[in-house]
Amino acid sequence: MSSHGAPIPMTSHACGPLTGEAQVPGDKSISHRSLILGALSVGETRISGLLEGQDVLDTAQAMRAFGAEVTDHGGGDWSVHGVGVGGFAEPENVIDCGNSGTGVRLIMGAMATSPIAATFTGDASLNGRPMARVTDPLTLFGTQAFGRAGGRLPMTVIGAVHPVPVEYTVPVPSAQVKSAVLLAGLNAPGKTIVIEAEATRDHTERMLAGFGAEITVEETEAGRVITLTGQPELTPQRIDVPRDPSSAAFPVCAALIVPGSDVRVPGIGLNPTRAGLFTTLREMGADLTYENERFEGGEPVADLRARFSPDLKGIEVPPERAASMIDEYPVLSVVASFARGQTGMRGVKELRVKESDRIDAMAKGLRANGVSVDEGPDWWTVTGLGHGNVPGGGLCASALDHRIAMSFLVLGMATQKPVRVDDAGPIATSFPIFEPLMAGLGAQIKRINR
Repeated sequence: MSSHGAPIPMTSHACGPLTGEAQVPGDKSISHRSLILGALSVGETRISGLLEGQDVLDTAQAMRAFGAEVTDHGGGDWSVHGVGVGGFAEPENVIDCGNSGTGVRLIMGAMATSPIAATFTGDASLNGRPMARVTDPLTLFGTQAFGRAGGRLPMTVIGAVHPVPVEYTVPVPSAQVKSAVLLAGLNAPGKTIVIEAEATRDHTERMLAGFGAEITVEETEAGRVITLTGQPELTPQRIDVPRDPSSAAFPVCAALIVPGSDVRVPGIGLNPTRAGLFTTLREMGADLTYENERFEGGEPVADLRARFSPDLKGIEVPPERAASMIDEYPVLSVVASFARGQTGMRGVKELRVKESDRIDAMAKGLRANGVSVDEGPDWWTVTGLGHGNVPGGGLCASALDHRIAMSFLVLGMATQKPVRVDDAGPIATSFPIFEPLMAGLGAQIKRINR
């Protein structure tokens, strides 16, 4: 079942060249953080280009529940009148974060050092995901959390009455965990220190500095040491959200595997902690170029141009690159299916605890469409068949996961037989205009009448 209603089955058919411009939505990570940091500021933050997918809308509603005034002005323009650091009110009702692991984990961090309680829930997928990776470090501040077995939602978080600053080493690469601890540190006196051995997306650090927090980042032998001085008064900002590289991955990867394609994707954020997929595709031989490179709001941005690439080759993706492309491995595995040779992806155990077990979901779906996949606890290998040789014809389970659904719809654009997806409804959580955008480029994706 879809996370927000009845299942929406779809079939993707082989199509002619994909051409034109793909105006993908705003960056999901930055959209979440814009709303949360706006709510923690004093005054009005204005946001343009906000991603209006269900995940971000759920975060907006949560900020309202904590006392911020959040207004949709239309066309992706939003405003947030914040309540200041430590100013969150106790919500009257349960906070429903839908499908969003990013939303719930960051919000837990933001309220963890205020003397209030909040109960969080989500859809079936989110309620099955582990929250202890966030709540365990939050208890170091004095926070308490009570959830279902295995540290799962629904969960009640009781904020620390007298929070203390912490020093925490993130045990596995996770921008969500790092960000939750930093957001909790905002309302703790003194300096909160987060150490990560492997760099993850750094939007939280960049945006905290932009909102006026005292924060430093130092590269050491132990890794990145991030030091935040607590109890600042955050200054409201004007934020122009760059377009989401994770969403751009789908039209880009589709263009690489569909003969004759030439697609331009303008204004994509190319933060080094997010651009690993595009580096990997180029190493595979993809005809992918950056045009009009520039900086917007402190973030590197460029227009991407992707053309059909019939001579892709399999490679070993460096494990240290995983954090910069963790959400893009599903669609990378689709591209790998059309490459020659094996593409190995290692150090990716985080994929096992995303919206679904993404390694398992992609392996099953690719096998159903004639592609050989080997897998282990933190790795998988796809044996590519080369351009034009992927059979297709299979039924793929999306597992309530937007990226799984979109990846298999991309697969069907270049297979010998159509590819079916049991439920594409979750796509609305991150990429609500996926269907019309891809249709505008020339894709043949059809809803199945039940």
